Order: sequence, then C-alpha cells, then structure tokens
Amino acid sequence: MTRVIGLISGTSVDGIDAALIDVTGTELDLKVELIAGKTYPYPPNLSAQILAVCGGEKLSMAALALLDDQIACSFAWAAQEIQNNSDRASLIGSHGQTIYHRPLGKVISPNNLAYSLQLGRGDLIAQITKIPTISNFRAADIAAGGEGAPLVPKVDAYLLSHEEKYTCVQNLGGIGNVAYLPPRSQENWLDKICGWDTGPANSLLDLAVQHFTSGAQTYDHNGIWAASGTPCDRLVEQWLHQDFFAQLPPKSTGRELFGSLYLHQCLADMEPYELSPADKLATLAELTVASIVHSYQTFLPQKPDRVLLCGGGSKNLYLTNRLQALLQSAAVLTTDEVGLNGNFKEAISFAVLAYWRNLGIAGNLPKVTGAKQKMLLGDIYQSFANVVS
Repeated sequence: MTRVIGLISGTSVDGIDAALIDVTGTELDLKVELIAGKTYPYPPNLSAQILAVCGGEKLSMAALALLDDQIACSFAWAAQEIQNNSDRASLIGSHGQTIYHRPLGKVISPNNLAYSLQLGRGDLIAQITKIPTISNFRAADIAAGGEGAPLVPKVDAYLLSHEEKYTCVQNLGGIGNVAYLPPRSQENWLDKICGWDTGPANSLLDLAVQHFTSGAQTYDHNGIWAASGTPCDRLVEQWLHQDFFAQLPPKSTGRELFGSLYLHQCLADMEPYELSPADKLATLAELTVASIVHSYQTFLPQKPDRVLLCGGGSKNLYLTNRLQALLQSAAVLTTDEVGLNGNFKEAISFAVLAYWRNLGIAGNLPKVTGAKQKMLLGDIYQSFANVVS
C-alpha cells in the first residue's frame, strides 16, 4: 500500500483540491481509498492574478517566476495541511494550475505540437514538503504528438468501468470532458476507450454570475438562479455551430476559447432577445448540457447505459436534471453513487498518475489524447531529504 497526495486547481481557479489516498495494485487490480479530501482556496489576490493571466494579461518573466513560486507554495501548503492527523504520504502528484493551453487545432508552430503550461513547480513543492513530487504531467503526451488532455480516462477505466454497462464519466469542471468506457467483458475493452473535452461547463456560468452581480456572487448555488429562467433554444442552436463542437476527437479546450471574450460574445448575441439575467443563465446552462448531448450523439460509438458525473457542476441540480431529461434512457448518476468521491476525483486521478509514474507505468491513452504512443507522465523531483549524496 502506498499513501499518495493528489493536487489540482482547475479551470475555475476556485481553489486547490487535495486528496490523500491509499493505493494498492497496479492497473486491473487498482484500488484507492480516500483518506481525506479538502479544497483550499487561493488567497484572493493570488486567484485574481491567476484569472487575469489566464485572461491574457501580460507578465514580465520576473513576475511569471514569482507567480510560479506563489502557486507552488500554495500547493505545498495544501499538501501539508491534508496530512494533519494522518500518516505521512510518500509521494505527491501535483497537476498544478493551467494558465495556458493551446490544442493541436490551434497550432501555429512548425513542429505541429500542442502546448500546455501549468504553474506550481514540482521541485519547490518537493523541497517545502520533503516529499518526492511528480508534476508537469502533460508534457510527455504533448511531446508524443498528443493534446496533453484529457489525462484521467485511464484512471477512470480502472476505477469506474462496469463489467456489462457502457459508461460515460462526465467531468463538469470549468470545462467539461468525457471518458467513454465500454464494458470490461468486451475483448480489448481498454483499446476502445475514448474521450475528449466536450466544451464549457462551469466556466461560462460562473463568469456570467460574476458579471450579473458585479462580483458579489461567484456561482449559481445548485443552479437555482438558472432554474428560475427560460433558455432561448434558438441561441443554443446558433452557438452549437461553433467550430469546436464539430471538431473530431481527440480534442481539448480551455478558457482560451470559452472564457471572458466568449461570454461577452454570447451576451451580445442575447441582446435582441431581451432576456432577463435568469433567462441568460438558463441559456448558458443549456449550452453546456446541449454541447454534451450533441457530443455524445455525434462521436460516441455506442449510447451509454449510465453517465457518471463529477466535478463542481455535478452539484448543480439544474444541470443534472437537464442532462437526465435530454439523455433520456441513460441513468445520470454521480461518481459518489458508485463509490468514488466526485469532488476530489481529479485530485485522486493525479495521485494515481503519480503512483503509476513512480512504478514505470504509462498514464496516457493515445486514442484519447492523440499521442503516437503510450508515455510515462510527469517529471520526478526528489527533496533534499530523499537525495542520497
């Protein structure tokens, strides 16, 4: 048994998710137990700076280095806090904070490689915590010609697949992504797994709430505000013609596409319809739901028997109810209902990816990311306490 800490801050930049887990097995016999999970908010000035940089604010190299250090210190602090009253972890897997992601569809470089930058340097986390730390998970997949995302479907496959049922694991973070898991009883089932980013999830909704309340409110609790409005189906249909939704997988996206500029374009599109703020939120929520359903109908090889939701949006009752209404025959559940904590599933996944990296087990699925081969994911950093002179 190995005790591992997983750390991640997602597109919403609402805090660092930390998961302390015990891991046994390797792949088919993989088992995890969540010992502790908690979200540690960034200091307000740090989260504001991260969001500004994600939104395109220019930084000097000195300021970028300082931001990298500040994020790493926040991650290290979260790793130390999550271990309180627990046995010490022997490994940390830190995804870091994505501040820029350029998928293959937007490549302008001659080598035709994607690009993804996560801040929160693993070497500093290792030195502060005195625990070996694995970070920079996306680089190896990108070097092999992949998107570097999504990276968790292999973990989903071993923790959430079903012997007989077709399963979709749908993450509703700032951006939505899906892992399609065929039944384990099928021959070569692992080779049939696919996945991709489906489009916006909480990112546009949270930005809209902040816009309508001048920052007084950061999100729509349980989707209550959106549920009080009426979506404009004509606008949703118009937005679904955006190029990303028609793009064949593998594909990934982020705030670079579905961020503030996209929201303001949506708000401009709404002006002729004289919608209330509640109607506007309902329409943006319907875009999230409709883009997921459109993605399933267009790209899945088989309709799912069940859809397992995770991420912050899985707590949004309006989103989950609309998904169930549109998916009809598929049972819409949360990963919590099948034994895996949905709030910390991404953090758990990066703990597992670090565990695999330490054992020399590849973490990516080339069919999902577009990489040319399976790769060991992550750079390993030892602390001084663990380096033999």
